[in-house]
Amino acid sequence: MLSDKVKTAIRSSYKAIGENLPNFNPRKQQTFLIAEIAKTLAGEYDKVRKIITIEAGTGTGKSLAYSLGAIPLAISRDKKVCISTATVALQEQLVDKDLPFLKLNSGLDFNFTLVKGRQRYVCRQKLATAVSSDDSPQAGFTFAQKPSALDVKTLNNMHKKLTDNSWQGDLDSWPDPVPHHIWQQIQCDKHSCLKHLAEHAHCPFHKARETMDASDVLVINHSLLLADLALGGGKILPAPEDTFYIIDEAHHLPKITRDHSSANVTAKGSIEWLTKLKETGDKISALVKSQSAISPALKLGDDCQDTITEMQKVVTFFDNNAPAYFASVKENDDAVYRYPNGIIPKTLKHWAEDLAELSKKCINHTNKLYNLLMESTKDGDTQMYLAEPLLAEAGFMLQRLENFQALWQMYATSDNEKGAPLARWLEKVEGKRQDYILSASPIDVGFTLEDMLWSKCEGAVLCSATILALNSFDHFRRQVGLSIDDGSQYQRVDSPFDYKNNAALIIANMDNEPSSPNFTDELIVKLPELIAQDKSTLVLFSSYWQMEQVAKSLREKHKMTIQVQGEQSRQHIIEDHKKRCDQDKPSIIFGTQSFSEGLDLPGKYLTNLIITKLPFSVPTSPVEEAQAEYISAKGGNPFMSLSVPDTSKKLVQATGRLLRNEKDTGTITIMDKRLLTKRYGKDLLNSLPPYKIIKH
Repeated sequence: MLSDKVKTAIRSSYKAIGENLPNFNPRKQQTFLIAEIAKTLAGEYDKVRKIITIEAGTGTGKSLAYSLGAIPLAISRDKKVCISTATVALQEQLVDKDLPFLKLNSGLDFNFTLVKGRQRYVCRQKLATAVSSDDSPQAGFTFAQKPSALDVKTLNNMHKKLTDNSWQGDLDSWPDPVPHHIWQQIQCDKHSCLKHLAEHAHCPFHKARETMDASDVLVINHSLLLADLALGGGKILPAPEDTFYIIDEAHHLPKITRDHSSANVTAKGSIEWLTKLKETGDKISALVKSQSAISPALKLGDDCQDTITEMQKVVTFFDNNAPAYFASVKENDDAVYRYPNGIIPKTLKHWAEDLAELSKKCINHTNKLYNLLMESTKDGDTQMYLAEPLLAEAGFMLQRLENFQALWQMYATSDNEKGAPLARWLEKVEGKRQDYILSASPIDVGFTLEDMLWSKCEGAVLCSATILALNSFDHFRRQVGLSIDDGSQYQRVDSPFDYKNNAALIIANMDNEPSSPNFTDELIVKLPELIAQDKSTLVLFSSYWQMEQVAKSLREKHKMTIQVQGEQSRQHIIEDHKKRCDQDKPSIIFGTQSFSEGLDLPGKYLTNLIITKLPFSVPTSPVEEAQAEYISAKGGNPFMSLSVPDTSKKLVQATGRLLRNEKDTGTITIMDKRLLTKRYGKDLLNSLPPYKIIKH
């Protein structure tokens, strides 16, 4: 239950914000959300299941709502608040704007920090080693690719700024792009950059973790959240049972979870690094003075050899079956073969069982050698500068082994008849040399999230401006593993915007459907008139090819000045567009799917939004194909149960680019007649905000 003390703290904080801001308007949607979030997390609706899913329309002020609903309660109960986002832009907005604003104006006393993955930080010791001269004892440091003069200058500059505290040591705050091959050599890693080693005690990552421990609110991203949960929770972030999770941009969670739960392995590439793994074991054994390293090194050598032998059988098997697997692949197309219903040949399944077991043994031996080298260093028997490169090498090998083991485990496992099968597929890669990539991924991740997060956490708020599909939470609920009767709460809060009076949605009179070969030509004919109706225009396309064809034609025939996604950076396009609008010149942006989400062009910067076709995406990835196949096998209709709900969400996002503030006005034109001719068109229109609809 919410104590009177917490209720008072929330009310007085909201009141203080109102008093400190001259134009603050208390919104009833916002106060409703604050109360619902606080009540859910306090256990008023369900003592065990403290989870609420919220769709909060644009302008409802959801970041302030969830902050005020969760932070006072968390502080009173000695819990942490983890705010997880899908995009860097929202992370930055929270850390640079929303949370400082709350702290300054609400009277709430709390600390917050941005938490990033280990690999976003430089390792102080590795950087010092990289800039030391070659004749020093640190010469054990080796670059995979020789650094250029510019790279060396960057490294020296980094070292200087880290030493004089003018740089905090994270990749994101370094002003210039750092080449990947350079950063890889100096980034913090979990295997060699360890706090209890004197040389690493002051590394930026460990300093950041100390700040984290002292903070009440942590801002993270979905990937870091899932990385922590995959380790059992509480390894990188606070333990789930001590945490209230706010999952903003929650509509991205299912896909990111799926990506995290998948694994892939290159067949011939694996044989190469497994050969090197034997050498790593021998090098550690030679460096550690005690006899205890001899046995694990020998066992590692034997198990590596057995693993290589099995992998060679797998490669031969694919070579022999490639003509059948890839018979229908056209030249220059990606050669992908997906196993129907996830069922793989028996011989491959037997090898998978052996490889899963052998790689597990290799992980144990490598871990043992790694720990022996670590102890030897701590005891002073082995010099740190000699051990460091080997610890990093062994750590790198362990990461590869864990992924290798995960893939073969997914191939060895028999699918549960009650649930969806795993998607399993094979890709033939042509390059300097031919190879095969084996991949596996779950189709559904709801059970994973239930197991790792919902059943363990103290409480959770899932929110986004687009969670509903076709006016229902069902699609999202299935994706994330929540049930209708498990105690979870659901709320939809509409935007305070006056959609009816501020925006007209026009369904253009088109002769052709998007599937027609004449559709692109019709766009070229009709777009100039639609673009001319206003000064600031965004045209959204579903395909790059179509966007480029139309842009080329309009530039040539009508001499139009168009900024096209991909020709310049997103930031450059937006800045140039705003500059033209400020000078009262017409400005046109052409973009695809990524411009229909997260693009913020308020007021005069966008008054004319044109959507060329409904954002249906064809199931092209093996995982999406496997999902559609599974639904069909159960007697369902994949188009109606996957494609239409997905398109509904994307269309809400795309139309949401127009009105960003309460006073914004403009026109949305959709050039897709299927909204009027197809059965699902009515459902898609009904799921949009209440725009004034005009049918031509």
